[in-house]
Amino acid sequence: MTNVTAFLSYIFILNLSPGANTILSMTNASQYKLKKSVTFNLGIGVGVFFVMLLCSIFSLTLLEIAPAIVPAMKWLGAGYILWLSWKTLKSEPKQGVTEKKKEHLFINGMLLQFINPNTFLYGVSTFSMFITPYYQSKIILLFFCLFLSLSAFIATGLWTVFGFTFQKVILSHGNIVRIAMAALLIYCSFAVLFS
Repeated sequence: MTNVTAFLSYIFILNLSPGANTILSMTNASQYKLKKSVTFNLGIGVGVFFVMLLCSIFSLTLLEIAPAIVPAMKWLGAGYILWLSWKTLKSEPKQGVTEKKKEHLFINGMLLQFINPNTFLYGVSTFSMFITPYYQSKIILLFFCLFLSLSAFIATGLWTVFGFTFQKVILSHGNIVRIAMAALLIYCSFAVLFS
């Protein structure tokens, strides 16, 4: 049986630490209404579920292939996160969006998981360290996929609530907030490359 305390600590720390998902969740909350921002979080949760499903099914195979895949994923992911940093820095704060401008926040949140190397590395490491050595049942692996995606949804939801709660402060100090968010995303990209 896995060490439950270590497993939950690992999940807690990785889900709440600043990353592309959490920073974008907070940024969306400061730009959109709370209900619309939660749509992005739901997309993250669904995307994480599918990535975790892939990681659970192929964890042993992926661990064998990982040395060849990880460097390419790190560079691709770091480049994407740097692009997100640039977009964040150049974005203008909004009081909300009009109905004319359609944002695909759910799809954006879901697709982000498939190009976010942190999600894959998180899935592979979680399954290889805590789950697949002890559990191989498809039902149990499905349960863990649901648990991990729910954890991601809750964590990004907390960041969304933080962004929404401090929306007026964020909007009034938009330049500082954008620079800080962009800097955190740059940090994330370097953390991905040098971890």
